[in-house]
Amino acid sequence: MPNNDLQGKTIAFLCAPEGTEQVELTEPWKAVEQAGATPRLVSTQSGRLQAFNHLDKGDTFPVDTTVDASDHTEFDGLVLPGGVANPDFLRTEPAAVAFARAFFDAGKPVAVICHGPWTLIEADVVRGRTVTSWPSLQTDLRNAGATWVDEEVKICEDGPNVLVSSRKPDDLKAFCQAAVEAFKR
Repeated sequence: MPNNDLQGKTIAFLCAPEGTEQVELTEPWKAVEQAGATPRLVSTQSGRLQAFNHLDKGDTFPVDTTVDASDHTEFDGLVLPGGVANPDFLRTEPAAVAFARAFFDAGKPVAVICHGPWTLIEADVVRGRTVTSWPSLQTDLRNAGATWVDEEVKICEDGPNVLVSSRKPDDLKAFCQAAVEAFKR
């Protein structure tokens, strides 16, 4: 049932040109739209991005804007979908890392799932935070100063913003609900 909890808000979805786990993009996108917000796809290149269903190519999606042409002031929150290749690429792009870090600096809510925290590790914004992720990232997160937990969804308010994290596609229902709640604030 659609509601208008997020009416007037715009949520950025930061994704690499290739390698985003499709369901981790499409399900939160739908949740944000159904809550009345405007989702916008932000990438490092204009055109279309190629999503994946695990290791198989999925659909392509039109990019709304690039990290070079936008900044956090245009958005009320940020979603970082996973997929292994997506955040691995984003963390090598200084403009993408700076874009993500800006949401923390501005105290805006961020929701991240699966391998997405790699971008946040590069942005040096997980120190002192409690997060969850795909299990293979737990050592990386601990080494970056985070406390890693194995939970369906973790909402951390011990920092400049609300940080919502989840482990994997199976957690999407809880992740989407917690992200929408965080974006309401």
